[in-house]
Amino acid sequence: MLTLGEYHTLQIDRDTPPGLFLKNESGDEVLLPNKYKPEQFEIGDALDVFIYLDHDERPVATNLTPKVKLDEFAMLDCVDVNDYGAFLDWGLEKHMFVPFAEQAYKMEVGGTYLIFCYLDEETQRLVASSRVNHFVDNSILTVEEFEEVNLIVTNKTELGYNMIINDIHLGLLYHDEVFENYQTGDRLKGYIKKIRKDNKIDLTLSKFGYKSIEPNAQKVYEALKENQGFLPFHDKSDPKAIYTTFKMSKKAFKKAIGSLYKDKQIDLLKGEGIKLKG
Repeated sequence: MLTLGEYHTLQIDRDTPPGLFLKNESGDEVLLPNKYKPEQFEIGDALDVFIYLDHDERPVATNLTPKVKLDEFAMLDCVDVNDYGAFLDWGLEKHMFVPFAEQAYKMEVGGTYLIFCYLDEETQRLVASSRVNHFVDNSILTVEEFEEVNLIVTNKTELGYNMIINDIHLGLLYHDEVFENYQTGDRLKGYIKKIRKDNKIDLTLSKFGYKSIEPNAQKVYEALKENQGFLPFHDKSDPKAIYTTFKMSKKAFKKAIGSLYKDKQIDLLKGEGIKLKG
């Protein structure tokens, strides 16, 4: 079976006036139009192609690279709006359709939106939705506390930032963990800080606990060496300044310098900063 919205490795079966017909091991075939035909090929060659519907709603193959695949999130530009919905540029000739019912806010030409690409069961077409929270689920979790995860920013709230975790779950990064102004669609690495009884997930951008003390201490130590053995940071320093310099939370920084102090690597200069010994 050739799945729409996915890449497939297919063999060239025959060359025809419209283009090359490709097939898989099960005998399912699809047309690669002439405009995508490689300059040199032989019958039986394997090609990596993406399958989608053309303007006539027929499955076709292309060697173009789309900006999103089936069951993925992406930021796409709106290029047209009509009486049925909006159309987004996803890197292929036929734009991706977003029904009005699937728009969290009414889309406008020129706007950029975080969407999820899915296969509409009724029409069997690839469509998009900006109601992205409908496509995440925390009922059965596939992550654990302390695990590193991929994050996509969805929206800012009074508590912090809602984040999509590994394209599957939803989590919250609280404001006291944030040291930058994130935008919808930003992608970053983070960590599962806490999983609550109701399967709500708290996130952090800093490694923490015993897993983070060593690398964070090393980071501070290297920074000291690069700055003549002194840095003007201490337990009263501004958290944003600490994050800007070390890319870690103030809590992680305090643990790091505590570890260095315990190992007699640094001196703590009250109200001034930290200094390498020797």
